This record gives sequence, C-alpha cells and structure tokens, in this order.
Amino acid sequence: MSYAFQFMLQSQLNRVVSPLLTQHAPFCQRYFTGLVLTGQYESSDSNKIQLSQCAKNFDSKVASKLSELAAISKISKCRTFYGLHEDYPVVTLSVVEDSQNSKKLLEYDVASRHCISESIRTAIGTGVSALRSDKSIDQIEVDSAGNAKAASEGALLALYSYDALKTEKQPAPILSQCKLMDLPDACVKDWENGLVNAKSQNIARHLMETPGNHMTPRLFVEALKNKVEEEYAGRVTLVVRDKDWIMEQKMGSFLSVAKGSEEPPFLLEIHYKNSDSSPICLVGKGVTFDTGGISIKPSKGMDAMRADMGGAACVAGATLGAASLNLPINLITLIPLCENMPSGCATKPGDVVTAMNGKTIQIDNTDAEGRLILADALTYADSFDPSVVIDMATLTGAMAVALGGECVGTYSTCNDLWNTLEKGGFISGDRLWRMPLFKEYGDLLKSATADINNISSAPYGGSITAAKFLQNFVECKSWAHLDIAGVMDSTSSMSYLPKGMSGRPTRSIIEALRLMSLEK
Repeated sequence: MSYAFQFMLQSQLNRVVSPLLTQHAPFCQRYFTGLVLTGQYESSDSNKIQLSQCAKNFDSKVASKLSELAAISKISKCRTFYGLHEDYPVVTLSVVEDSQNSKKLLEYDVASRHCISESIRTAIGTGVSALRSDKSIDQIEVDSAGNAKAASEGALLALYSYDALKTEKQPAPILSQCKLMDLPDACVKDWENGLVNAKSQNIARHLMETPGNHMTPRLFVEALKNKVEEEYAGRVTLVVRDKDWIMEQKMGSFLSVAKGSEEPPFLLEIHYKNSDSSPICLVGKGVTFDTGGISIKPSKGMDAMRADMGGAACVAGATLGAASLNLPINLITLIPLCENMPSGCATKPGDVVTAMNGKTIQIDNTDAEGRLILADALTYADSFDPSVVIDMATLTGAMAVALGGECVGTYSTCNDLWNTLEKGGFISGDRLWRMPLFKEYGDLLKSATADINNISSAPYGGSITAAKFLQNFVECKSWAHLDIAGVMDSTSSMSYLPKGMSGRPTRSIIEALRLMSLEK
C-alpha cells in the first residue's frame, strides 16, 4: 500500500468513525508526522519556486519529486503533497511572499513591518493550519526558513484553538524544527524564543476567549495563580488585593464600576524582579464582562465583551513572557479586575466619585468604565516610582473606527518610549501607531460639577479624549497608553491568527521590554 493511499485512507477513517477511533486509539489509530516546507517564487511573473535549504534537503531524499510537483502546481499560498516519503507522508509547501519592499526592509522602517519576518510567519502559519485539521497528524516539523523565531511564532499561533469547554478535545500536534538539516545553537535559541513569544500571546488569547461566567475577577486571579505555580514558581510573585484593601486606598473611581456586580473586585499585582533598576509598570484593564452598566450596551455582539479584559490578559501574558526569557528588568504589572453590571447598586449617570489621587469625576456614561478603573491603577503605579508606565485597554470603539485591526493606537508622553514601542511592533509584525495628546482634547473633558468628566463634550476624537482622561492620573514622565479595542479579535491580515480573540499586542510588548533591557 502506498504511503499516499495509506495516509488518505487513515484520514477518511478518522473523519467517519472519530469517536470509535478515539475510544480504541491504541488498537487502530496510526499517527503521522507532517512537514511544513517553504519556498519563494523567483519573481512576480515566474512559475518557478526556489526551495529553502530545508526543502532542498527533503527534495534530494525524494528524487526531486517535490520540485517537480512544485513546478507543475501553481501555488498561491500553500499546497499539500502526499506519499513522497515514508517518514513524512504528508508535506505542505508554503510560499514565502517576496515583495520588492521585503528585501529593503531588513532594518527598522517607520510605518512598516519587518516584511521578511512577517512573510515567514504567514507562510508557516498557513502551512501549519493546512495540517491542523487532520487528526492523523500528531507531530509537525517546521522549516525555519532562515528565521527560526518568526517560524515558531507563526506555527504556534496558528495551532491555537479554544476548546477548554468542549467535551471532545483535539490535542495539538507537537511542534519541532525540521530535522532535515543541522541547526546551529543560535537557530535553536531563536526557535525557543519565538515559542515563548507565541505561548505568551496564546495565554492572553485563552484568557480573553473564556466566557464571562468562567472568567470572573476571582477566576482570573485563580487562573494566573495556577499558571504561576505550575510554570513560573520562583520567578514570578502574585499579590492579590481584595475589596477591603481597595477601599482603604480610597480608589473610588475603580469601586464605582465594581459596585454594580455581585462579583467582588480585585487588584492583582504580578512582580518579576531580575534587576535592581527602577521598575517598569504595566497596567491592564481587567473588566471581565462589560454590559455598559446603566448606560447599557445593545444586546447584539455583547458576548464579545468577555474580552473586555484584553488589556489585563495581554499584560499578564507579556509579564510571563519576560520571565520565561529571563529578561534583566524589574517589572511590576497591575491589573484592576471587576465586572460592569446594571444592578440597583450600580453607578448612575451623573454621579460624582473621588479617585485615589483626590480628583473628582463626574460619570456621565457608565459604559466609559475602563478609564475609571485604570485611573486608580495608574495612580497606584506611581507609588512604585517607576521609570516607565505602559497601560493597555480595550478602551474605545472610536479607536476601532480610526485604525481598524491593522495596528494599535498608542499615546505617549515620551519620544524615547514611543520609539522603543514602535520598534517592538516592527520586530513582532504587530504594529503600533502614534496618536496625538494635544491639550485641546483635554479641554473637552471639563465638568461644571466635578474636576473632570469621564466623557467628552464633543462627539469626535473619542479615543484621544479617553487618553487625555487617563493622563490626569499619571505622574511618571515616561508613559504610554495603548488602546487595543481595534485589535481585540482577529480581523486583520495576520493569517496565522485564526478567528477569535487575538491576544494582541502581547509579542510587541515583550519585544519592547527586551529592547528596554538592552538599553539598561
């Protein structure tokens, strides 16, 4: 029986009698190793694919059958071939896009991605996705394609799927670098670093994707506790602040959001210290479900508000990533956690509350709640005398309107910090774009009743005025605010991120932290 026929027969059996095969897997299931290889078209008008070195090595083992098939197959993104080799009965050849610009953008360039790296992530992610659905494949070897870090990121991100609540789960295939060529230590290290980056983003995706009844503030804390105890013990420390502590700190702005829910609020601190330098503070919005409160949202699409704690999820993932990479930094991550619910105890439009720094806030829209919990968390962050403060939040629909899903709107009071963040986004392929913090936008937040209003008096510039609101609660001179509402779910051109919550821009923040560690 040929390898091609054997593989296709097994695949069909798996689809038809999957429950039976699962029950009796030791007796009748045979697993295969899939292989993802890459190549590039020699030019935009050529049909000839130049194989990578790994693909060439495979081609030599199969008497040039791969190159022959590639020559007669017009491959747009990827093509899967069967039965070429006993060890690899299924092989996917993915095309790495080689635009004219990609050769020029090997170094940092404003408004761009590192194009070659991003093309490799895309090609590898596409190839892995093509193999992911077949239950006969339990291992996938991946061509590093000249950039092992980008390849492992694309592969692991493409493999992720949320099935925690399904009764029938499909284990993800084991990923490894292609064994068809000797790999230098640097290449192995790059592969591992890419896996760390992707795993950190997948942690954020998992937290964001989990339904609200399975990811309350308390359950978020428990999820992080379990993760730290299992994998990061001794490197990361958690400090959990309860409602009594929050009240003692006079965080009236934070509590005004939490009071409408029966779920108690928490302020979670994650400490990673591998340096005696001044701490870098990350702050993430942790509204585990957002109904809008009394200013209630429309019911259509409200289920997506399980991911309104995307800022919290991403800063948590980035912190664990920094710890995995053993970055020489002092990192303190603060996550205010609560629900925004419309009960009889909820804050009413027009109410005035007092924040931790003593400023009074008129709350004219209870659906502008993220800035209220961040206000007190940012004030608390300054108590650590940080060198840098970066907050992240799914804050405004206005940001999604302004920039869509291709980049993260970023506000900063420090050019050096902005440059570092932008370079981090360039390296990761998950870009950031700077937005203005002009004084005139802050003037739109004036209140006749209190020191500041939580919404603007004008119908435009909603993301900018939200950032100006937050600026009132930051003393650190090196501050950045990332509005990630537009990238909350996978609506961009990143084909290695399947449909669902994206966990963006976790990898960009890890890269920025790495750059900061080098500067220090």
